[in-house]
Parts: sequence; C-alpha cells; structure tokens
Amino acid sequence: MTENYKKFETTLGGRKVVVETGALCGLSAGSCTLTCGETIVMANVTMADKPREGQDWFPLGVDFEEKMYSVGKIPGGFRKREGRPTDSAVLTGRLIDRPLRPLFPKGFFNDVSVVVTTLSVDPEISPETLGMLAASTALVISDIPWNGPVGSVLVGRVDGTFIVNPTTTEQEKSDLHVVVAGTDEAVLMVEAGALEISEADMLKAIMVGHDEIKKLVEFQRSIQKKIGKEKRDVQFIVVDEALEARVRSYATSFLEKALMETDLEKRRAAEDKVEEMVKDQFSDIWEESKKDVGKVMYDIKKDIVRSKIITKGLRPDGRSNKDIRPIWAEVGMLPRVHGSAVFTRGNTQVLDVCTLGMMGEAQKLDGIDDEVAKRYMHHYNMPPYATGEARNMRGTSRREIGHGALAERAIEPLLPTEDEFPYAIRTVSEVLSSNGSSSMASVCASSMALMQAGVPLKSAVAGIAMGLIKDEASGKVAVLSDIQGVEDFLGDMDFKVAGSEKGITAIQMDMKIAGIGEETLKAALSQAREGRLHILKTMKQVIEKPSAKLSKYAPKIIIMNIKPEKIKDVIGSGGKVINKIIEETGVKIDIEDDGRVFIGSMNDAANERAREIINGIVFEPEIGMEFDGKVVRTIEIGAFVEFGGGKDGMIHISKLAKERVAKVTDVVKVGDMVRVKVIKIDEKGRVDLQRIV
Repeated sequence: MTENYKKFETTLGGRKVVVETGALCGLSAGSCTLTCGETIVMANVTMADKPREGQDWFPLGVDFEEKMYSVGKIPGGFRKREGRPTDSAVLTGRLIDRPLRPLFPKGFFNDVSVVVTTLSVDPEISPETLGMLAASTALVISDIPWNGPVGSVLVGRVDGTFIVNPTTTEQEKSDLHVVVAGTDEAVLMVEAGALEISEADMLKAIMVGHDEIKKLVEFQRSIQKKIGKEKRDVQFIVVDEALEARVRSYATSFLEKALMETDLEKRRAAEDKVEEMVKDQFSDIWEESKKDVGKVMYDIKKDIVRSKIITKGLRPDGRSNKDIRPIWAEVGMLPRVHGSAVFTRGNTQVLDVCTLGMMGEAQKLDGIDDEVAKRYMHHYNMPPYATGEARNMRGTSRREIGHGALAERAIEPLLPTEDEFPYAIRTVSEVLSSNGSSSMASVCASSMALMQAGVPLKSAVAGIAMGLIKDEASGKVAVLSDIQGVEDFLGDMDFKVAGSEKGITAIQMDMKIAGIGEETLKAALSQAREGRLHILKTMKQVIEKPSAKLSKYAPKIIIMNIKPEKIKDVIGSGGKVINKIIEETGVKIDIEDDGRVFIGSMNDAANERAREIINGIVFEPEIGMEFDGKVVRTIEIGAFVEFGGGKDGMIHISKLAKERVAKVTDVVKVGDMVRVKVIKIDEKGRVDLQRIV
C-alpha cells in the first residue's frame, strides 16, 4: 500500500463497514472504497476548474456503474460488455443524487461528477445505500465545496421489529423497504415501498433510520478531520447588487399584480407581459445582463409566492393549504385495449393503458441482483406537449424512468399473485398535460385502468404530492397538499405519498433545503393521508371494483401442472411437439421449470384443446385402467392401439378375443375403435393391453 493509504471502520446495522482511501484513483478530487461483508463499492468525485461560460445552473452528474463482474457474470448481448445503464442503475444514481444536491453552495456552477462503481457484490448485502455513503465520504474528504456529510440507511421491518441495513433474505420477509438519507440534524430524502403500513409506522421507520444516520455523519466527520482536503476557492456566480436593486424596484409591483391571477393561463400571460416590460426597461443592458435580470425576476416571484403562502395562507391558484384541485376521471374509453383510464387533477392529466400478456412476456432483467424477470411493468411517458413546449421527442429520460418506478412500487403490493392471476401486466402512463403531481396522477390512472381491465386489485391506489414552504427568518412552515408546478418549482420539498385506504405503499421525498425534522414529517404524512382518502373517494365514484370479465381482446389464460420430468415430452425434440400444438390450436404456451404450463389465447375452446393434448402427452396409465382406443397399426402378433390422448400400447393376438385368433386382421383393422384395459407396464414404460369384449 502507498503511504497515503488510510483505513477507517464503523458499524452499520450491526455489521462492520470499512472505508479505505489513498491507495486507488490518485487523480480524483476525492476517492474511497467502502466494504460491508463481501460488497465493495468505489466512489470518485471530480470538479471542473471553473464554470462553463454562461453557466447559470448547477451541473451535477451522478452515475451508478453496475459492473457485471462484481457478481461473477458476463454481460449478455452480442458485445459482451456493459452497455447503457439498466433502469436499476439509473434509479440508484437518482437515489444518490437527491440527498447530495441540496448541500452544494448557492451560486456554485462548476461541473461536478460523482461516479459510484460496484466492484464486488454480495447477494445478501445491497450496494445502493452503501454507494450513497461512499459518495458522501468521497465528497467530504475532497476539496470540492460541499456542506455535507450525509448518512444513508435502508430500514426494514420483520415481525414488527425494525432492522437497519437488512440482508436480502430479511428484505424478502419485510413489510416495508425504506431508504433514508440526511444530515445529523434533518432528513433530506426518503424512498420507500410498503405493504399498506400506517403513517405512524412509516414515521417510526424514518426516525429509526435517522438515528443511525447521525452516527454515520459523525464517522465521516472524524475521517474528514484526519485526511480531508481544504476546500478549494471557487467562483460563485452572484448577481450584481446594484442591478438586483434596480430590477426589484421596477418589477416587484407588476409581478405582485400578475401573481394575483389564479387561473394558470391568465397568470402565465400576465407574467409574460411583465417580462416584456422588464426587457424594454433594461434594453440598454439586456444583451449582456439578461440572465442576471432573469435570475432576479425568478427570485422576486419566489419571494412573492412564498410570502403569500406563509403570511396569508394563499396559494397561487387561490386554494388553501389542504385543498385538492378539481378531479374528473373516466374509464374504458379505448375499445381495443385491455383496460384504460383518464385521470385529471387541475391542469394535470394522465391517460393510462393496461395490457395483459402471457407470463413469457414478463420483462427479462440483466443486472447485478438476483431478479431475472419482472411480471408487472409500469412505464411513464411525458412528451413535450404535456407542458406546452415545442421541442424534439427524445428517448426515455432518467426522470421518466424514476416516475415509472415510483408508480410501479406504489401499485405492486396490491396486485394479485401469479397463481391468482397468471398474467404479465404492463401499464403505460401517457402524461397529456402536466402542472404538478403527474407521477401521482399516473398512480391513480393506473389503478383505475387495472381495475377496468379486470385485474383483481386488492384495493384501489391513489397518490398525492405534498409541498413545503419554510420561512428561514421566522421559522414558520406551511405544508401544501397536491402541489402544482409553480409550488414545486419555488418550494422547498416534493413529498410524494401513495397508498390505499388501509395504508402507505410508496413514498418519495426530496428536499431543496437542508432537511426537515420529525414534527414536519408527521404533519406532512397526516395531511397526505387526508388528501389520499379524498382522491380515493372520488375515484370510487368512477370505478368501485375490478371488472368481473376481461376484455374480449385480452388473452384467456389457464394453468395446468405437469411433472417437471415430463416437460421434455411436451416440448419434444427441437420444439417439434409444442410447436405442433401451437400450430394446431393457435394458442401461446409458456412452461416454467417447476412444471407449470400457461396456455393462453382469446379462444376458450382452443385453450381447452391444447390442455387436452398436453394431458394426453403427460398422462401416465396404470394397470387396471380402461380406455376407448383407436387401432393405428397391426402386426403378425398383435395390434397397436392409441389411447389416452397420445399413448399407445399393444394387444397381443392372444388378448384380442376370448377364443383363439388365427389372424389379427380377422378381429381388428387399422382405424377400428376398441375398448382396452391396461394389463402390464414394463420398466421402459411399454404398455400391454387386453381387448374388452
């Protein structure tokens, strides 16, 4: 090891965690590896020397690099190397980004890159929260300006007992999965999935996580004291005080008047008019100072909106803090799809479409965890027209992947089991109009589309996005229900909560300030429950329970079970047998290794015919059984008879009749139907029959 090598140890959830630094990646601004069990993640952080010309936002990039070698796998595909990030890697990168971002200084616009790489992954110890902890440690020991550290933990609950940093096996038994991140003073981020747990239990889980976070923050500070670099002097981008005073003096009263308009379109038009007035007023300096003027205009708007909420309890659209925007919904408007719903809340509108398929159509996964397929898929799309923008359509964004995963997590606990409903299920949320809470509107729309499709959901699911305005001077806090775009943009928190009437199924909380405490969390969860119940009541007026029948265009699926050793007989050499069944009946057939056979088509009779054929193939006759069979071949010493849907056996000439038979064809001919009885089965499975006369 080099002379710079340092090693530090602590515990997390009762397991040893080791941080090592100084031996690897010497050119990074900050670097470390973090080991827990046999899981090892590496974090590297770097920073550009100065902001890019004209930069006016903070360009933070966080990447979570899943290396297949870390789990002893060779990547699939032709190239046999890691390609574009999996959805899981994208979601983990977002997870790490969210608690780091609020702690960078205001006006800091240098490019910062955070790269977390999996080097070794123990299937029992997930790398996600360890990667977040490694990223925080790398930042805190680097020379990059940052107001951390943060700690991060995963909290589960098994048999009523909360577990910090549970193993994968423990997570499978847990009724909640809560990732918490924060400083030693406040919670910054929550990402949770749960089996309809109460708000009180969710709050307990978050606070159990925060207690552990305090220890991790102290551990990182001790490392920083020993080896942390001095933070680099950087150029902070600030607006000239004289220019800010001029813009505020001219524009504030006009903006106050414009922001009194509660209708979104009229308010936007009024704001656009003020911006044109400001542009004319400052035409002499506009070209060189338009970004600074725009920044001041944003700050004025932010101050006005936040002040009205804090001091008068008035939101931009005129609602009180707890009011939900008007809701209307409809189901079944698309005739050829399996299920459909539109959910509209204020100016936010989502169309959701449900498609049912064979289990073989489940999504195949190629990642570093043990999950190989996903039965339920929720995809979220937000095209430019949803926000009134004119720009080119692009591929799926990280945000769209994140919103789809959140809605998927919210609904999955209420889905029927595979045995109860043997379908692969895909829901697609098309955002038609977006002005806040589109991810939660997609939860509502998906729940309704699933029910309209006939998926037997255990309960309807709804989601609501909560906001927060905190006045630093007075300490006053306003929690807002069902936030719209401007409140998200100008507020301090985006707190999404989804669930049923019984309890919470998913949470995603992000902060723009340095976190919130237990009392504010409690108030937000309570207020979210009120809003969720109101939304569920409205949804129930449109569709109260799942449809009794599937769409006539949806496949009808039946399940049968065969002995695993019989699978090869059903498939046949090179797939000849199964392909013949499919060709004859027109069905689709999926066979699992455990012997479950899924038969599906839109024709019930075809399904039954396929089942009959397969039953014949796997049928095992027993001595004493009687059948009606067909003579398929004769030889000198007997006749071969097909019976039981594909089995055959031989009737010896001595067993064709009670009297002596001189010639087989004197008694039976090919094509004759005869009644036979099984009298012997040898060790090779050959069947001897007797004709019943």
